[in-house]
Amino acid sequence: MKVYTSKLLGFLVFFFFYHCQAFPHYKFVVKEVPYTRLCNTKNILTVNGQFPGPTLYAHKGDTIVVDVYNRGKFNITIHWHGVLQTRNPWSDGPEYITQCPIQPGAKFRQKIIFTTEEGTLWWHAHSTWLRATVHGALIVYPKIGTSYPFPKPDAEIPIILGDWWEEDIMELYLNLERDGDAIQINSEAFLINGQPGDLYPCSKRETFRLEVNKGLTYLLRIVNSVMLDSLFFSVANHTVTVVGSDGSYLKPFERSFIFITTGQTVDVLLEANQSPNHYYMAASVYSTAGLGAFNNSTTTAIVEYNGNYTPSSPLVLPYLPSHSDTGAGLNFTASLRSLADKEHPVDVPMEINTHLFYTLSMNAPCKNRSCADGKIRTLATVNNISFINPSIDILQAYYYCIHGVYGTNFPDFPQFVFDFVADGLGDSTTRDKSEDARLQFHCGACFPGDKLAKR
Repeated sequence: MKVYTSKLLGFLVFFFFYHCQAFPHYKFVVKEVPYTRLCNTKNILTVNGQFPGPTLYAHKGDTIVVDVYNRGKFNITIHWHGVLQTRNPWSDGPEYITQCPIQPGAKFRQKIIFTTEEGTLWWHAHSTWLRATVHGALIVYPKIGTSYPFPKPDAEIPIILGDWWEEDIMELYLNLERDGDAIQINSEAFLINGQPGDLYPCSKRETFRLEVNKGLTYLLRIVNSVMLDSLFFSVANHTVTVVGSDGSYLKPFERSFIFITTGQTVDVLLEANQSPNHYYMAASVYSTAGLGAFNNSTTTAIVEYNGNYTPSSPLVLPYLPSHSDTGAGLNFTASLRSLADKEHPVDVPMEINTHLFYTLSMNAPCKNRSCADGKIRTLATVNNISFINPSIDILQAYYYCIHGVYGTNFPDFPQFVFDFVADGLGDSTTRDKSEDARLQFHCGACFPGDKLAKR
């Protein structure tokens, strides 16, 4: 009994210390402010009036707290993209999955617990399409007392790739949700750190500029926050060394361009080893759609060497693969290999306990069951099921055993077998449901709710 009591007391002391210690605090005020791009001014939703939003900093193993104040007009949640949030799903952010949205005028405190993450991640709104303007970088430095697995760079610069929508993003989303027939939706411009670059109208003066000194090395922490598109990215006359992606280190490799999918981060080392001059940094889209069905523009920034010289004019764009060069994208992605050294081990499970076969598709079934009017709606499905928002978040319903909010029979295999790469799948292959699939979460000391600890 004494041993049990002492262990319990020790646990309670640890619990009290852990939950009462002072963690670094950030304040996010979500509000609309006017921004001018492409010759026009409109209100956009921001965090603290910034676009892109503020960069958050932490060390591996840290915990930070973010107080989110919603002073906008719409419900919102904030998601910490790439943070595992192990045993802390209440602060993960996906709307109606791990939490109900933060209503206008309300406040919500989110605790972000870092474990194995190290490198560049990002945060963004996880409600409707609000992340188009509500997003920012999340940088996780090595644990205090340790260092990078590569020579320390002389400077670090977040490079956030985004896009600009002339139409109000919520009006666009609500129209799409109502009509469901706007399959091809394109932004008007791509952005580098919030600026379109000098190839777009009314944008030359505000083009993002990166000043460098010859002989120094710069760590570019690149985030693709674009709503729908993957991008090619390059710096004219320079190669980069890829060293990380999505909060993990990689075996370094050198490339003249990178391929970065939406939601992905890539860390690269840029050596300022060219003759002092101005050099374009640029990004353009990857798309297999036909011409006119995607944004075929190019966003630019300028790498400026410090010194006394006359810069070349006009500047030359770097090499970027064509928009449909699938091979270039696959070749780059196939080169990503985990660092997997002694300090950064990778534990790959060698035994499979559960087999899952998931098909993800964009379907275009009829708007009504009879298909009489010939109108269609756009639905995203997983194993023939299109998710619908429940009345409360699924995690809360699970934790408090509230029945009727979601089902528990999400299929391990598609309910309807069809040609998974064909067009026109039809209405018979989709169902509107809220379902979950439960997987046992391995842990040392298990408490109620472990099965839904992380989806």
